[in-house]
Amino acid sequence: MKSSAISTEPVNVGFQIAPMIDVVFVIMLFFMVMANSVKMERHLSFGLPAHDDKERAVLPPTELDVVIAEDGVVMMNEEQYDAAGQKAMPLFTAALQRISADAVARGDKVLVTIRAEEQASYERIIDVMNAMSKAKLANVTFTVGEE
Repeated sequence: MKSSAISTEPVNVGFQIAPMIDVVFVIMLFFMVMANSVKMERHLSFGLPAHDDKERAVLPPTELDVVIAEDGVVMMNEEQYDAAGQKAMPLFTAALQRISADAVARGDKVLVTIRAEEQASYERIIDVMNAMSKAKLANVTFTVGEE
């Protein structure tokens, strides 16, 4: 008896589409079942912006940069106000009140950045904040040291 050798040639099965069709049907079944549980939005209340005939220019907010030096000198937008030893700071307060009134008249915001040097006295910083309170300025941020 002669033994026959088993052929070990690779068999090319080809592309099997039946498992892919099964997966598609399972996914389709899942979405059909889940479609009933989705709630539809019936009413969304939001307003669309209307077109104005008048073109309104949008102005950026007024920005003030207040620097408090170590010796107590207060500068606003690189302009010095009052003497270093003056606690009330009438010129600085008047300038802030004028800027605040102008911004309110225009419907504008005033953004203030107080930049105090590291060795500036806390008393002088409080004096500046009191002047801003008199001018009714509320949007104030603080930084310390050099920019």
